[in-house]
Amino acid sequence: MASQEWLEKDFYAILGVPQDASKKDIERAYRKLARELHPDHNPDPSAEERFKGVSEAYSVLHDDKARKEYDQIQLMKSGRGGFGGGMPGGGIHFEDLFGNTGGSGGFSDLFGDLFRGGSGGAHRRRSGAQRGNDLRTHITLDFADAVKGTTTELRMRAPGECETCHGSGAKPGTAPSTCPRCGGRGLVTENQGAFSFAQPCPECEGTGTVVIDPCPDCGGTGATTRDRVITVRVPVGIGDGQSIRLAGRGSPGERGGPAGDLLVKVTVRAHPLFARDGDNVTVRLPVSFPEAAMGAKVKVPTLDGPVTLKIPEGTPTGRVLRVKGRGVPGKGDLLVTVEVEVPQVLSAEAREALEKYAAASPAADRSKLEELTGQ
Repeated sequence: MASQEWLEKDFYAILGVPQDASKKDIERAYRKLARELHPDHNPDPSAEERFKGVSEAYSVLHDDKARKEYDQIQLMKSGRGGFGGGMPGGGIHFEDLFGNTGGSGGFSDLFGDLFRGGSGGAHRRRSGAQRGNDLRTHITLDFADAVKGTTTELRMRAPGECETCHGSGAKPGTAPSTCPRCGGRGLVTENQGAFSFAQPCPECEGTGTVVIDPCPDCGGTGATTRDRVITVRVPVGIGDGQSIRLAGRGSPGERGGPAGDLLVKVTVRAHPLFARDGDNVTVRLPVSFPEAAMGAKVKVPTLDGPVTLKIPEGTPTGRVLRVKGRGVPGKGDLLVTVEVEVPQVLSAEAREALEKYAAASPAADRSKLEELTGQ
């Protein structure tokens, strides 16, 4: 169904394809952009709006009938539509042709009436089936649940399909009737000067049906606001601030349109030991000087229980050791940063042993500092 917004949007530019692009090229461009911009993978807030624009462009250009309508509208807008030869350059200027049809805006009023389904701009109702609005909410997850993925229940009060009429808008025991004005087509024909345009029926708003006996619970809208319990599957490795899109779990559509989506923004609680580096989980491991100097096997905590890690001889503080497969499942590792601890208090025995070690070992090599500073 043509939309007034088509006058202002260049769907070819949005997808980055030429106007003569094949259906396969359009599909290829859409898939590439959808992967880059999908909210589940791109946390940039602007990416979500671009994703919607790309989806809208694809829905029009991938549909042969809708694409033909869109191309015709763009040609008419530019004055190059097939009305040929009446003006210099072979086109017709719509402002001149329809400037005296009773509206004040000529071209824009004509197309405003065409897409709105009104006459003279007096009725501005949205016609035809309309997709429901997207809803937004948020959840807070424990660190381990975000790394491993989980399933949780979300309770929220929001619009949903009416449970009495199951979204039809009609009183139980009845059903929507065929629209008497358009005969169920959803379209009526209106003359605009020398041309006739098919437009959404103002009686049924493009649906082809009307509700004679409305549902008492929803008043004929097909939707009610109620408490809902929604099961949310959290994918493994979701990051703090990312969103989960639940298709069709938003507000119900109008006049038979599809429901919108539910966008669930995720907040991840900080963990006292672990942190994230992409798909890797990180942890800091204190070791003693003897363990770092001579090497050792020590226990390291993971999200799935402790593992034994070998500390190589001569490991300096700050070295990162990797434990394979203990990060985001199937994707990441555990990165262990070694921190050599210096004791704050020494016993007499430890001091004596350390003094013997200091006497037997060479001093630290600071020749590079002296060379560079001359001190």
